[in-house]
Amino acid sequence: MPKTLSASNMVTPGSPGPPPTESMDSKQVEKPVLDGAPSSASLDTLIQHLVPTADYYPEKAYIFTFLLSSRLFIEPQELLAQVCHLCIEQQQLDKPVLDKAQVRKFGPKLLQLLAEWTETFPRDFQEESTIRHMKDVAYRRRMHQLLQALHQKLEALGQGPDSLLGADKPLSYKTKPSASIHRELLGVCCDPYMLAQQLTHVELARLRYIGPEEFVQAFVNKDPLASTKPCFNDKTKNLESYVKWFNRLCYLVATEICMPSKKKRRAQVIEFFVDVARECFNIGNFNSLMAIVSGMNMSPVSRLKKTWAKVKTAKFFILEHQMDPTGNFCNYRTALRGAAHRSLTAHSSREKIVIPFFSLLIKDIYFLNEGCANHLPNGHINFEKFLELAKQVGEFITWKQVECPFEQDPSITQYLYTAPIFSEDGLYLASYESESPENHTEKERWKSLRSSILGKT
Repeated sequence: MPKTLSASNMVTPGSPGPPPTESMDSKQVEKPVLDGAPSSASLDTLIQHLVPTADYYPEKAYIFTFLLSSRLFIEPQELLAQVCHLCIEQQQLDKPVLDKAQVRKFGPKLLQLLAEWTETFPRDFQEESTIRHMKDVAYRRRMHQLLQALHQKLEALGQGPDSLLGADKPLSYKTKPSASIHRELLGVCCDPYMLAQQLTHVELARLRYIGPEEFVQAFVNKDPLASTKPCFNDKTKNLESYVKWFNRLCYLVATEICMPSKKKRRAQVIEFFVDVARECFNIGNFNSLMAIVSGMNMSPVSRLKKTWAKVKTAKFFILEHQMDPTGNFCNYRTALRGAAHRSLTAHSSREKIVIPFFSLLIKDIYFLNEGCANHLPNGHINFEKFLELAKQVGEFITWKQVECPFEQDPSITQYLYTAPIFSEDGLYLASYESESPENHTEKERWKSLRSSILGKT
């Protein structure tokens, strides 16, 4: 039987996170960090550094870092209005007679900046007022092409990951589907490697919708009394949806284990998921791996001692060790670094896959945000902090853009999206019905659940 390590314990936002990075609050000396960009500066100075001229174009890393973090200080549409105003003013684009040579040098740079902005942060341009600012700038033909590409991107993103997911409300044990309706996962897919591949398909499909700005937006309006939890809102719905997917997979694993009435079958399901988790590890799909391990460590599953007695647990303990939260997930972080290095030097698309344990990634970003002040005592924006933030988010953006190399099996992914899952009470009742309660507390809970769910005394 595994040691108790529940899904909630694995991802609790309030548990100790990584040690805060060295405080940058006292660093007020403006030293170059990116092509002359200051380590701290006023918002106006940072905006000025973003605006290209005929002889200057900001580094790509600066553009990403500033656009990612700027929403903490200014709305994207207001930022674009200021950028366009500065361009028109500096290049005198509102004059009746233009310096054509100057415009030929400057024009492509402005269009390049807008192209990078719309490509990386397309949702910044969802409001018509934002697009109007772009139309105010010259170069109408090229701008029309850029806006067409933006429209297509927003249309694709507008479908949203939830269009992939079926009904996700957990079932109580009372509404347990009949055998003729419910198909066990093993009846749909009995090959661990195939299931790991299909899980990777699901992960990458859902990751693709998450914009980099959502990591910052989750903390823009955070309730100061909300402990370490991000504030999900309309601007972070894809991030929230991905967290829900992780929770669904945890409960699906636990449901598949608790569903069978015979312990031999339950043991087979556990061993199957152990093999799936191992294949996820080999692929670099750490989010599915953690969801599976968490599902098997949920209390309704871990208490099935007679079932676990029939399981060869050596492989499971190895996986559990890899995902052990001890030392701030030291073992996992080592494995993640290895997968990231493999991805950088990859010779095949399969070696490029890195899907991080997502809840921990969010927690890391939260502690980075909380550990360093946005502003220094002199009022300047602490840009060094946002360089580190952009490094973490940028790495994730690179990983999520990997095309899944595995052929999709619609019957398997459909099952993963739509198979019934038990609620927590349903899982406990199924567990008690399979293996009787062992102590007074369990017996009392069993009676209560039978009464409330089954209407039995």
